[in-house]
Amino acid sequence: MKAEHYVGGMFRSDGEEYPLVDPVDGSESGTAPEATREVVDDAVRAGRAALAGAWGAATFEERAAVLRRIADGIEARFEEFVDAETGDTGKPRELASTVDIPRAIGNFRAYADLLYGRPERAYTTAVPGWSGGTGQALNYTVRRPLGVVAIISPWNLPLLLLTWKVAPALAAGNAVVAKPSEETPSTATLLASVIHEAELPPGAFNLVHGHGAGAAGEFLTGHPGVDAIAFTGESATGAAIMRNAADHVTPLSFELGGKNPAIVFADADLEAAVAGTARSTFTHSGQICLCTERVYVERPVFDEFVAALGERARAQADYGPMISAAHRDKVLSYYRLAREEGATVVAGGGVPAFGDRRDSGFHVEPTVLTGLPETARTVREEIFGPVCHVAPFDTEEEALSLANASPYGLAATVWTRDLSRAHRVAPRVETGIVWVNCWNLRDLRTPFGGVKASGIGREGGEYSLDFFSEPVNICIQI
Repeated sequence: MKAEHYVGGMFRSDGEEYPLVDPVDGSESGTAPEATREVVDDAVRAGRAALAGAWGAATFEERAAVLRRIADGIEARFEEFVDAETGDTGKPRELASTVDIPRAIGNFRAYADLLYGRPERAYTTAVPGWSGGTGQALNYTVRRPLGVVAIISPWNLPLLLLTWKVAPALAAGNAVVAKPSEETPSTATLLASVIHEAELPPGAFNLVHGHGAGAAGEFLTGHPGVDAIAFTGESATGAAIMRNAADHVTPLSFELGGKNPAIVFADADLEAAVAGTARSTFTHSGQICLCTERVYVERPVFDEFVAALGERARAQADYGPMISAAHRDKVLSYYRLAREEGATVVAGGGVPAFGDRRDSGFHVEPTVLTGLPETARTVREEIFGPVCHVAPFDTEEEALSLANASPYGLAATVWTRDLSRAHRVAPRVETGIVWVNCWNLRDLRTPFGGVKASGIGREGGEYSLDFFSEPVNICIQI
């Protein structure tokens, strides 16, 4: 596929082209243009023009109607989006067709619906004022868009996480300049085509492709015409964006990395806990920020759990590759490091052999480790692959201490049949979301985000609309 920029309602291919690589077999699958600083400038200007024109004047009913047309457009081209998603990422087709594309459609419909649930807040007060004595006043709050917002999305869930930000940004009335990962531009280009057909006013949505440091990402996040930045990706990249945006004091929303813990108590439904942990560790080959990498199991069931999880790892059949050769090599370097640090490799730890074209791709084996101290780099650092380390614990307090001893705090799972324990433990886990007896069960209306090095702010439902708009108090003396 040939990716294109979309600026001011027009597709264009300015900039040097770079190859796209199919991670399943390492072959070239298409090209994308590297946006120059001029392309980014044009996109920001187009956003400003849209806000000064038809898009800035659009009512919330008109914005909701456009969002619904976009959702319908994605749905009408469902298989094209699945092909583009799997082609860029190598993920199993079933995952793209049951999660990524349906959730992208749901994002636009959900925010169209939410627009109808945000009435202005008004109240009458009698308060002392500086204008001369006490007077009766009508106060009400309106929300106005921030302006031109930059949205930077990652390669692991390209369409889902892009639309997770684009939908609320447009719902709130902003103009958007989006930059997907340089490795996964195809679904974003298809989305631009759908948006064009949905007759969103030109400039309200703009798309630029390219790399990060010293390129399109840096040009966009440091641009003086950008009024807010929403980013999902690595914590180190988030820190770089924060430094780049500091000169303009640009508001930020970050969903960053994680080293997510699972706590398995001895009273848990062990079969469900093993199956759930396998899913949370190996889905999309561990390339989801919510995946589990640290598992703490109460000692009476530790050996049984480890053996069963190892069997699950060895039985994994339909799993995708790492996104690139560089990322495969990074994950394999942690497999080597784990051995050097003294880990016991229960399952995996290497490169699979398929006997077909996948042997030229970027696959690694689903891996289960035990035996490392909590100070080991393998236990401390985010790997972002299909791997977890399993360690025992003896008490509830110890489990919480182990789970919370991390610079990250994105997501966690707790497995127990004890309802009181679930309610007692879950709020004490230092993460932005805690799943009990499940994983990645997401309601679009609930807050999503991390603490510590895992992010700033919350996304989802009203929380996203709050970030992408500014509350303004209007006070009228009566």
